[in-house]
Amino acid sequence: MLRIVKITLLIIVFGCSFASGVPLSDTSAKVIRPLKKDTIKQRDLLDVMHQLFHAGASVKNDSVGQKPVISLMPAVGYALQSRMAVLISGNMAFRLAENARISVLNFSTAYTQNAQFTLPLLWSVWTKNNTFNLVGDLRFYAYPQSTFGLGSSTAIRQPDPMNYNYFRFSEAVMRRVAGSLYLGAGYAIDDHWGISRQLPINIGNTSFLNYYNAGHTISSGFMLNGVFDSRDCSINPSKGFYASYQLRENLVGLGSTNAWSSLVLDVRKYFRFPAGTNNVLAFWSYDSITLSGNPPYLDMPSTLWDNNTNAGRGYIQGRYRGSRMVYAETEYRYAITRDGLIGGVIFANVQSFSAAPGTHLQSIQPGYGPGLRIKLNKVSKTNISLDYGFGTQGSHGLFVNIGELF
Repeated sequence: MLRIVKITLLIIVFGCSFASGVPLSDTSAKVIRPLKKDTIKQRDLLDVMHQLFHAGASVKNDSVGQKPVISLMPAVGYALQSRMAVLISGNMAFRLAENARISVLNFSTAYTQNAQFTLPLLWSVWTKNNTFNLVGDLRFYAYPQSTFGLGSSTAIRQPDPMNYNYFRFSEAVMRRVAGSLYLGAGYAIDDHWGISRQLPINIGNTSFLNYYNAGHTISSGFMLNGVFDSRDCSINPSKGFYASYQLRENLVGLGSTNAWSSLVLDVRKYFRFPAGTNNVLAFWSYDSITLSGNPPYLDMPSTLWDNNTNAGRGYIQGRYRGSRMVYAETEYRYAITRDGLIGGVIFANVQSFSAAPGTHLQSIQPGYGPGLRIKLNKVSKTNISLDYGFGTQGSHGLFVNIGELF
């Protein structure tokens, strides 16, 4: 999903009022409560809006039932990769059974000053007794965007402007094996067409031309998936552990341009620090590795091109690209107001990429910065995340997200 950096104007506040306090995605079947010693009543933007404008209404905790509840949020904003943008995003939350976790369909559409159009749909559906979890992704992009070559030693002053259309579909069916462990399988296809370089193109040969000068590529293959998730809240965790893997085998027989395989490992850990407070110290490791074959240029791992477009604050989307990506991040999340309305973060990350398959990892590129958190929904613990990130070679920018980045 294109992560538009939203400027949180008043339109966002009014857009959120349609949510009626519904969580943006499922956390668990239980209600998240503050620590016992914290007797301060928690507040969010809906409370602020109700106080200022006498609009909106209080909601019951965990109030989502089997009847779908739809939330919409119009917004305007600015992103490094898009410049000005207008968008509408939202979700539909529901349960398939009374004892099932909350299922969510997340959707959005955006048009940007760079003539980029995006339409992503992501879903997570839980069956009765939470035996199965169906996780899917459907998106279409018309997406002019610069790339900067392969590897993490490239120069930001040598962009290669490109244009392409992008279609993606993936679906994985996960079954609970024991406790918080789920295993499953699925299918995914990534289709890029109309790939072209944009003027000016007087920079000579580029990594794209040298590696894979093609106007249309397809990656189509089966997936094996596994997830262990003991977090107390998937939107804004305060404790617990998350680990997942995805092994993907793209086959020419299924329509792939080339046969190639990849492995994605995603590991996260959360601590309350200091103990007994609501402050959180979080760690994230994200590694995407080409195991065999030659993936199409645009299907290689890249900065801010993970599934949730969050890995790489401090850099423009697509800044680094290669056949292997190693990424690590840590973040400290702390309260500013005792009612939970305002919080802050300090984050730091590092990333390293190889170039074409078979090459070694190149230089390590750091990112860091401060951030602000505004409580959007106290029931689901959803924050509006505003971060300002800094990277190397003068890279910097504002990054805004709905929910925590990991």
